[in-house]
Amino acid sequence: MKSLARTAGVLYLVVGILGGWAQLYVRARVHVPGDAARTTENVVAQATLFRMGFVADLVQATCFLVMGLLLYQILKQVSRPLARAMLVFIAVAMSMICLNLVNHFAALLVATEPAYATAFGGADGSRAMVLLLLDMHRYGYLLAQMFFGLWMLPAGLLVLRSGLFPKPLGIALIAGCAGYLVDLFAQFLAPDLASRLAPFALAPATVAEVWLLGYLLIVGVRETSTPRPAAAGMPTS
Repeated sequence: MKSLARTAGVLYLVVGILGGWAQLYVRARVHVPGDAARTTENVVAQATLFRMGFVADLVQATCFLVMGLLLYQILKQVSRPLARAMLVFIAVAMSMICLNLVNHFAALLVATEPAYATAFGGADGSRAMVLLLLDMHRYGYLLAQMFFGLWMLPAGLLVLRSGLFPKPLGIALIAGCAGYLVDLFAQFLAPDLASRLAPFALAPATVAEVWLLGYLLIVGVRETSTPRPAAAGMPTS
């Protein structure tokens, strides 16, 4: 089981590196909110980097899904319903991220393919479309955050009950789920407040994910611990 856990940790590390690079470096370097001309110029000038960001996100989403399958194998002995819920939330989140990458690649096509230069009412229309597609990608990423946060709730409950991980890690995962959801709804309901709230809302998730990643890589799981039996009335299969 330790080998499964450490493999999951390696995949989680790949997710963090590639996902962070694609979102926080590539798109942040290219996308200039509210400025269609500069955004399009950036996409054209850094088309290769933009393509690499696309591939990085595709790979990290696949790695995260495989990591979820490994965690399911480790934690299904604790509660199959909770483990299945965790895996479903991960699968939905990664499916949304992969589908949302269409917006990323479409922005590249509109910016770099001559056939689209006059397809949207001239150069200004094409630039506006590039910006719109990248804005749509951003909001699509936020929508996926719903399920990217929700997977941490059953994962936290499984960690609390399993004895395979420290109990405070389970609490941190549950708090991380709440933080992701708070940030998500703030982004749509109160965008002016969201930018100020985000560092506080996302802090628990950051702590939980770094902790889980580190524990999987360094410790794996506590093989000597025996998972707790399900609570009365809670099905395990």
